[in-house]
Amino acid sequence: MGHKKLIRFNALNSFCNVLQYPENIKGEWQNFFKNPHPIVLELACGKGEYSVNLGRQNPDKNYIGVDIKGNRIYTGAKMALEEGLNNVGFLRIQIGHITKYFSAGEVSEIWIIFPDPFLKDSKAKNRLTHPRFLHEYQKILKPGSRINLKTDSKELYDFTVETVAEQGCTVHENIVDVYGTGKAVGPLAIQTFYEKMHLAEGRTIYFISFSLPDTEIRLPERFAKHEQTLDGE
Repeated sequence: MGHKKLIRFNALNSFCNVLQYPENIKGEWQNFFKNPHPIVLELACGKGEYSVNLGRQNPDKNYIGVDIKGNRIYTGAKMALEEGLNNVGFLRIQIGHITKYFSAGEVSEIWIIFPDPFLKDSKAKNRLTHPRFLHEYQKILKPGSRINLKTDSKELYDFTVETVAEQGCTVHENIVDVYGTGKAVGPLAIQTFYEKMHLAEGRTIYFISFSLPDTEIRLPERFAKHEQTLDGE
């Protein structure tokens, strides 16, 4: 591990807004933030740019950036501390284990911003909008809560649209070209470092916002042959 990464990993241990594989946090997030405001997750948050910006825009909500890579989390966590954003925190875990850290109905919304699309069919189970993950989100989200996906991958977008329809989800927004349609306002106007690069390259940005059904998310037959746990995401 490089010297810079070591410094960052050591710093994370002293950051009061970062929890790494915490025990006994499930159902206790209001105590962590010291307020009863809604909990919003950014999954695979990377450097946490979206979490920080959402926290700036909405001081009446609590945001948690979730990622396995502490080196990336460091950037957003440091920024939030420096700005005194007490409504922004970070959780270092594997997303496949999300139900170990949140209780039923504890989460009010999920954002998934430019995740790895895992384009190979054999890796489809790792897509964060795969039914396997939706099944886990269903265990921690309040009924009717939104899941928001913003991506430059048409393949992931198409996969998500198909999955959402197949599972009987409720679609709130479905935007094929966020910037081309003038819909980049509020949360959608936030641009990460990589999104700025994508836009400079002329890529189209897709967005879909949906809620899960009341019925249990099921695994379609076409995925059965790839059935495995989420531990190795």
